[in-house]
Amino acid sequence: MIFDNDYRLKAGLLFLAGMFALFAIPPEVKTIRIDNFPNNALLVNPTLSQEFTDALRNKFQAQTSLILVNSGGDMIIEGEITGYQTRPTAIQSDDVAALNRLTISIKVKFTNTFDDSQSFNQTFTRYEDYPSTEDLTSVADNLVQQINEYLVEDVFNKAVVNW
Repeated sequence: MIFDNDYRLKAGLLFLAGMFALFAIPPEVKTIRIDNFPNNALLVNPTLSQEFTDALRNKFQAQTSLILVNSGGDMIIEGEITGYQTRPTAIQSDDVAALNRLTISIKVKFTNTFDDSQSFNQTFTRYEDYPSTEDLTSVADNLVQQINEYLVEDVFNKAVVNW
């Protein structure tokens, strides 16, 4: 059993070392500016803009050594929320939806002032399904939190992780 634990520890450390090696942040990049993401979707969740922006800023502060700034910035992330919609999915034989789907889309402009080849403009879309027996207002907080996590991870990976 000691061998198993030692092996697991070494494998875990090797995995973590590999994860840190994937970051593609050049050493000269010290700061990042993340602008507020206004909610320009047709259907507006009043807290989504602030929740997404905060989650994105928190991710970069927790996972990188970049300093968050209000102006300038070696890396700049700006964008908008372009979609927030719910639609029926998983239609049953009686033409009633078993599930509904909440979909959120964001448009992101990422600028790397040191390496323009790393800059991008991209739309990211994620969704979560919920039972049609549930009202959106009763499940929206949890769904938005989960979708935000996916979207933040997508933006983070595209911006600073070298796949």
